[in-house]
Amino acid sequence: MVGLRLKQLREDAGLPQRKLAALLDIDTATYSKIENGLFALRKEFVPIIEKFYGLEKDSFTKIWLADKVYNVVKDEPAAKEALNEVEKIL
Repeated sequence: MVGLRLKQLREDAGLPQRKLAALLDIDTATYSKIENGLFALRKEFVPIIEKFYGLEKDSFTKIWLADKVYNVVKDEPAAKEALNEVEKIL
């Protein structure tokens, strides 16, 4: 989810992966793995990405957080019900 959104933002801006890798101070191979869902995006990168692309504050944070939650519950049979319970609490 996060990787696909990162790729979409980057491609829409017409930028190479190396440009975003440099922005985040990581190598291009690592950035590529983030886009492909093989590595997780670190939380401290989220505001940098939001600022770089001129996104509304916390808009990418929501995607990052949803991705984290999804990865925890995706294989759980009661995931949907558990998320409904969380929604009641929030």
